[in-house]
Formats: sequence, structure tokens, C-alpha cells
Amino acid sequence: MYQEFYGLVRSPFEMTPDPAFLYLGEVHREGLATLAYGVRARKGFVLLTGEVGTGKTTLLHALLAQLERETLAAFIFNPRLEPLDFFHMLFDEYGIEAPCRTKADYLLALNRFLIGRLEKDQTTLLIVDEAQNLSTEMLEEIRLLSNLETPRSKLIQIMLVGQPELWELLSRPELRQLRQRIVLRHRLEPFGPADTTHYVQERLRLAGYTGKGIFKPAALRAVHEASGGVPRLINILCDGALLLGYARGEAELGPAAVLEVARDLGLAVPGGGAAPGPEAKRPPARERRGLLGLFRPRPARGT
Repeated sequence: MYQEFYGLVRSPFEMTPDPAFLYLGEVHREGLATLAYGVRARKGFVLLTGEVGTGKTTLLHALLAQLERETLAAFIFNPRLEPLDFFHMLFDEYGIEAPCRTKADYLLALNRFLIGRLEKDQTTLLIVDEAQNLSTEMLEEIRLLSNLETPRSKLIQIMLVGQPELWELLSRPELRQLRQRIVLRHRLEPFGPADTTHYVQERLRLAGYTGKGIFKPAALRAVHEASGGVPRLINILCDGALLLGYARGEAELGPAAVLEVARDLGLAVPGGGAAPGPEAKRPPARERRGLLGLFRPRPARGT
């Protein structure tokens, strides 16, 4: 909607992890290096945690693009599975075609498949996303997969990815065997102010922007403070501010536009604490022309 107005060839702040818009801040570069080392060195278990929206999925896509072509990766997005369903999904991801009815059948077939790949010096990776939702039973099943090994090497590299609650889950006494097998661990933190600015500017550049700048420095500071440096929230704020600016014909955006979007979305705002809740007194609709009410028809005069 606003692309032509701002001289963009595509939307710069989509929510999908598009590799064309990949931006890695310092903490993401450290995380990528840690994950890549863990896979290439065949360390076994690796753990990646981070708050919602900090870029875990984006980092995983960057990792898969960086690994050698011979690396075969299975990506399990929905961990709320029974053991046999989990193995069925795993075999589908790896392209293993073997008639299996019991867990023993699956394990024997998987062991043969992994040994065949190791003999060709090929790495096999299993990534379990949203792992904080795994049951204790499934975590134990995944731990047992790490027993598939030779005297010199692990047959499968396992990466558990999830929110910070995942580490709390792994801290339970009954999961101490799994916790002790995690050899590398990285936690993604939100962007700092400088990375937030670079992130916004780089996404605009990749979307085709060639001007002097849409967001004023004060607006970029407001984006960082309202989003806390979380990439997903940065995208939402910037997309909303661009829409607001387009509707008002503003070629440059100051902090007021960002803060208006933040308030409409219920985010914390700089200098104002948390945004007012639904019970707080808000201006009437005809006086508020924020993001959520921007294109509502104005009430007729006299009403």
C-alpha cells in the first residue's frame, strides 16, 4: 500500500523469515558461529534459546544455508507428538522409506540409514523447534537418539530450539542425563540501539529504498525503546508507522508516528511506562486518528 509512496519495490517489514532480508546482529552472528561449529564438529546436542520474536527461526534458516550441501537436516516444527508419530515425521523429513510398525523397527532402520551416511562422511542434523513444548517422554526419546553413535562419532546431530522456558524444563532432575549431554548452548538476546537502527535501514535498502532516510534518528530511537530490540516487534512497529505516514502524506517519520503505533498495539512507550490498558480513558474515536482507526470513516457532523 505504501511502497510506491516511499519509493520501495517491496514491503520491507514482512513477518516471514525471508533470506533476502537477512540481517544478523552481533548476538546473531555469535549464535550462527556457535551452531555451525556444533554441527560441523559433530558435537551431538546443541541448545538455542531466545524470547519470542528474537529471530531463532531466521537464524536457523541462515544456518541451513551456510552448511555444506551434503548435510541432511530434518526440521520438526510441531513437537507435540507421540513417539511413533515423531519417528514417522522424522523418516518423512529424511526420505527414509522403510516399513516400520514398532519403535524398534524405526530405530533399526534409522541406525542403518545414519551409518550409511557416516560412511560417506555426510552429516545428519535434527532440529526440533518449539522444544519447550516437548513432553518429558519425548525429550527422553530424543536423548536416546544420541546413543546412536560409533566409537569415534555421533551418528546424528541434535539441535533443540525454544523459548527460555526450555532451559527451565531441562533443569528438572529427571532430565539431568539430557542436560549433561548438551555441549553447546546459545541464548539469543534482543538488538541493542545500534543494531536496531542498522536493521531498519538495511531492510529499507533491501526493499529498494534509495533516499536519505524515512525514519528520523529520534524515530529509530523510539522504535528501539518501544520494541525492546525484538526484531518481530521492530517489523510490526515500522510497518505500522509507514502505513500511518503514507495515510498522512508524511515523507519522513518522527517519533510521534512510532509512539502512536506502539500505543495502538499496546506496547510500552518511552517515558510513559506501559501503554494504557482497555480500561484507561482514551480520546473519542473522532479525535484519535491512530493506526487502528486510521481508515475508519469520520462521523458525520453534528453527531
